[in-house]
Amino acid sequence: MTTAATNDVLRAVRIGLRMSQDDLAKALRAAGEELGEPNEASKRLVQRWESGISRAPRPVYARALEHVTGRPVEALGFALPVPRARVHPDSSGGHDMDLGPAGIQAATATQPPPDGMNYSGIWLSRYEFFSSSRDETFEAKHYVVLLQHGARLTGQSLPGASSNPDSPLTLDLTIDRNVVTGSWTEQTATDGYYQGARYHGAIQMLVEPTGRRMVGKWVGFGKDFDVNTGPWELRLVDTSTSKATLQKYGRAPD
Repeated sequence: MTTAATNDVLRAVRIGLRMSQDDLAKALRAAGEELGEPNEASKRLVQRWESGISRAPRPVYARALEHVTGRPVEALGFALPVPRARVHPDSSGGHDMDLGPAGIQAATATQPPPDGMNYSGIWLSRYEFFSSSRDETFEAKHYVVLLQHGARLTGQSLPGASSNPDSPLTLDLTIDRNVVTGSWTEQTATDGYYQGARYHGAIQMLVEPTGRRMVGKWVGFGKDFDVNTGPWELRLVDTSTSKATLQKYGRAPD
C-alpha cells in the first residue's frame, strides 16, 4: 500500500503565517472574492493538500493560494506543477504549445483549460499588423471586457482603452476546449490615418492551460483586396467586471 507524500512545505508556510487550517481556508475564500473568482475552500480541502491526498490545486485555488501566501504555487510544495505551458510562434508562421520539460509534456500535451472555467473579465488585447502604405509593422493594444455565455465569448474594448485613439474593437468568439475561434471588427478613428475605415476578419487562438492567456492569428482583408494575417494575443489582467474595474481600465494600455 502506497502512502501519499505529505506536503510539509504548505504546512510550514501556513504555520509561518500563524494560520490554522480553518484560518487558511477562510483566507482563500476571501481572496477568491477579492479576485472575482469565488471558491469553496474548506478546512477539509487544506487537510487534503497537506496530507498529500490532493496533490495539486485547481487553478482557481492556485491563484487564491498565491494571493494569500505571496508565493508562486510551484513553491508551495505540491507534487505536480500547475501547467505552465506557453504558446509560441513556430517556424512555419503558426503557433505551437511549448510544453517544456518532458516531465511536464505528458501531463499537458492534451490538457485543455479546466471544465467550467469562466473567461469573463478584463483582457489586454494585442495584435500586430503590417502597413503596406508605410512599409512598417505596427502593434495595436486594447483593454477588452470579455463576457462568457456558455461556449460563447463576446468582447468589446472599453471607451478610451486603445493605443490608437477612438478605434473600438469587437470580438465574437466560440470556445471549444482549448481552441477559440471567431471574428473581430475594428472601427478606426475618422480623424486617424485610416480615416474611419472599418476592418473585420477571422481569428483563431489556443488557450493556455492556466486559462489566462490566448495566442493565435488573425486574418483579414486589406485595402488592396489582399488577405493579411498576423499574431494576436489576449492576456487576462482582471477577473472583475465591476463598474469600478471598467473605469480603472478605461485608458490607453501602456
